[in-house]
Amino acid sequence: MTVADLRWRKAGTVALLLLPLGLMVGLVSESVTLYRLFCSATGYQGTTQRVRAESKEIVDRMVNIRFNTETSADLPWTFTAPQAIHLKLGETGLAFFKVKNNSAQAITGRAVYNVTPDQAGPYFDKIECFCFKNQTLAAGQEAEMPVSFYVDPKILEDRDAQAVRTITLSYTLYPQPPEKRETAGAEESVRTNDNVN
Repeated sequence: MTVADLRWRKAGTVALLLLPLGLMVGLVSESVTLYRLFCSATGYQGTTQRVRAESKEIVDRMVNIRFNTETSADLPWTFTAPQAIHLKLGETGLAFFKVKNNSAQAITGRAVYNVTPDQAGPYFDKIECFCFKNQTLAAGQEAEMPVSFYVDPKILEDRDAQAVRTITLSYTLYPQPPEKRETAGAEESVRTNDNVN
């Protein structure tokens, strides 16, 4: 065996060792995205479902929807939840969250969300939500951010979820780094208050 053959053999061994390492690094870097896709598909951990239309069925059973907000410590925004609302199963609800950028510069943020109790997640269907996109607010800008939703009447067929009478929809706002900012379309889901000074 020549020196050149040994070098090729060593290079092949190194390549075979680096391939799984590169695959693992790639999976780790995309793990958040993969986890979100899994939760969206299954409703795991209270992840709500995204739908394109309103419910066709309304059941005469009331459910109380509460809202909760939180803002990451490194995002200088004020984020306020609306009052709780009461809806029939299948009835479309609309809620507006108030937000204000308290800084002297434009900042982009994004909301992550979940529903409690967890077993209600697969039945909490969002039609439109500010959380589907990044939101950019100018310095000092105030806005109302809408979410429209309904609770699927199929919740009554789920032995673990049928007794749920109160659902809490929670949002946490996080800043988005410059490389992930989306400015196009951000205005579509933010209704700006005209009386902001």
